[in-house]
Amino acid sequence: MLIALALLLPPFWAIEAYAAAALSVGFVGFLIYSKVVVPEASCGCAGKSAKPVGNRPIARALLLLATSAAATFATTGWWSAGKGLAVLVVEAAAFAMLSAELDRYWLLPLRRFRIRLSHPYANTASDNTPRAATQRRVLLSPAYRAVDGLLRSDIHDYWDDDGWRFVSYAARYDGRRATAVFAVFAVFAVFAVPHQDSTAVSNRVAVVDDDGLTLYRPTALATTG
Repeated sequence: MLIALALLLPPFWAIEAYAAAALSVGFVGFLIYSKVVVPEASCGCAGKSAKPVGNRPIARALLLLATSAAATFATTGWWSAGKGLAVLVVEAAAFAMLSAELDRYWLLPLRRFRIRLSHPYANTASDNTPRAATQRRVLLSPAYRAVDGLLRSDIHDYWDDDGWRFVSYAARYDGRRATAVFAVFAVFAVFAVPHQDSTAVSNRVAVVDDDGLTLYRPTALATTG
């Protein structure tokens, strides 16, 4: 943060840029090392995301490295860049696109808008959506992959409520008979799959016993489109 503030203020351009470049080199190395040695570890870059280090955080770090390296050749402040300010705008946009922590502010709304325009079931009543369409979304979701090894049946039951479809599967957990249920924003939510939206937003999965007690629920699931 101190280096970032120093880059915004005069007067030591070279010192600030070299410090930023050194920090970026270290961060790129850290991310690559983490991805190779501990691939399941989270980036810890920003926010509370628990996703493993992927290509986007590494690309973002490389962007910061390229930007700080270019700054070592600067002879004036960013506010005097003139037309060069357009480059800063493009870099800021690229930074946002490479930041998974910011997806909920621009990428997910964009996907929802696209789905409203093009989704084949966008104007279809909940009860009339084919079960196969719901099943396909379930099978492709991170939630399904999180508990695939616990499932012991195909779709056991399904029902619709308030625009969303709930799907249950027979399962076993620690030798106990259990049930996995798909839902979105449900109190006892378990598999969350939106019924009229093909994005896997807010997907959650849990396995419950016959009394409704939650036996297993992953603490974090990736968001996919």
